[in-house]
Amino acid sequence: MQEIFNDYELINYYDSFESFYCIYMEKNHQLWEQYAKGEVTKDFLSLERFLYPLRIVGNEDVELAKKMGDDFLHRTAMQSNLVDGALEMLEYLRSKGYILSIISNGFVEVQYTKLRRSGLLPYFSNVFLSEEVGYQKPDVRFFQTVLERLEARPTECLVIGDNLQTDIQGAENANINAVLYCSDAYSLSKVEFMGQIIANLIEIKSIL
Repeated sequence: MQEIFNDYELINYYDSFESFYCIYMEKNHQLWEQYAKGEVTKDFLSLERFLYPLRIVGNEDVELAKKMGDDFLHRTAMQSNLVDGALEMLEYLRSKGYILSIISNGFVEVQYTKLRRSGLLPYFSNVFLSEEVGYQKPDVRFFQTVLERLEARPTECLVIGDNLQTDIQGAENANINAVLYCSDAYSLSKVEFMGQIIANLIEIKSIL
């Protein structure tokens, strides 16, 4: 996002990156919630999250917003930084014989590239993306389809996710145990969730 802000000279519209980012993130969060509910399309989300910050400063350039959106997806797919403890945890889980799967509402053209570039893909036996499954989290049909394809019972699975609505509530609606990953102390203090919460992926060891 910092690269997008700099390369598209958004300083001409905003006093700082922080002021732009705050507006972008609020809208982006709202759009992903709508996308999960099937209220907006993938194309609308990709465009609107960049058009909205432009629109509120008086710029209605749809082509610019589309270019920024496409560029952002490309750059995101190229990122390979990992959350602290990710590889250690995956190595541990693999050594214990757990079958690992990805479940995501993320876009197909981004997710597979990210998984390959980050070196994570070999750890996962399955990748379930909402575009390919046909339903989006938290739709219970998404989780039911995943269970069917894994030939697994809900009691044999554990969902670890960072979104309270799409990951945790979706899993619980399908009778699957879930753990909320929340590494940010501020966000953690605001979470209203009575279930299990971890701040570091290594904590998963104590749960299994």
